Amino acid sequence: MHFEPTDRALQDHFVRVTQRAAIAASRFVGSGDKDAVDGAAVQAMREAFETVPVAARVVVGEGEKDEAPMLYVGEELGAGGPAVEVAVDPVDGTRLAAEGRDGAVAVMSIAPAGAFFDPGAVFYTEKLITVGAGASVSLERSLTENLSVLASALGRPVSELRVAVQDRPRNRRYIEEAEAAGARVLAFVDGDVVESLRAATGDGVDLLIGIGGAPEGVLTAAAVAASGGHMQARLAPQTAGERQRAAAAGQSLGGILRLSDLVSAAGVFVLTAVTEGVGRRGVHVDGDAVVTESIVIDGANPPRTIVWRHPLGD
Repeated sequence: MHFEPTDRALQDHFVRVTQRAAIAASRFVGSGDKDAVDGAAVQAMREAFETVPVAARVVVGEGEKDEAPMLYVGEELGAGGPAVEVAVDPVDGTRLAAEGRDGAVAVMSIAPAGAFFDPGAVFYTEKLITVGAGASVSLERSLTENLSVLASALGRPVSELRVAVQDRPRNRRYIEEAEAAGARVLAFVDGDVVESLRAATGDGVDLLIGIGGAPEGVLTAAAVAASGGHMQARLAPQTAGERQRAAAAGQSLGGILRLSDLVSAAGVFVLTAVTEGVGRRGVHVDGDAVVTESIVIDGANPPRTIVWRHPLGD
């Protein structure tokens, strides 16, 4: 059987998976307990997958690098059907959800078997994401050069460019260089996937750059590709142990990974808001129903927003 990423009925199955994860996680929004948020989402996502008509294998799972609850790499999901790979984060932004802040989402990308890049033992990548018009920007250039190139491509001065950088010590140099060039820096602490999607679509962000999670980078690649955005990445191990494992696995640490390296075939990206973000309301109660808002991006059609009402107690 052949996987068709534009199959609306199949997409709806995938949406139900992220919706169930988002609803389960929402019960712990504001609790201060990140593991409770993640654990509830993982269990709900795993159970929801039982009726999805695919033979899915998790190739990018969350939890290994931070010892959180997880869908593990190699786990098989689904009720049987076309063979697919899944890159998944039951909740991207667990801290945001635990603290009751905006930007937490349940998210996954699905593609044909063999499509996703496997980061292996390296937990972090340096990545660069922008809209398709910025396809000339590259990790082979300095950030200052890239800002000049992007400003020219977008027809705006560097001073009007918005650069998203995850606020971590490892990314301080990007923040300082962007500020020195005169760009506006949008520093964020958590919510890598949401900020990457905003950069790929030009939704308040013109460029995302910095070192962040490798799983989130691969997961986001399907959304960037389907949105017509531009992305590059490079493995960026943060410890000697990571570097040793990468060398043992024969992974190149200096090579540029282009979008087609990160995801080599058309897939589908599905996101459900846990808390408010990307223009969607988080999980909320309206009368006798729990309401979820989701996005589906398949590359062949305009992004689709799905608002579903779930009876309370369902």
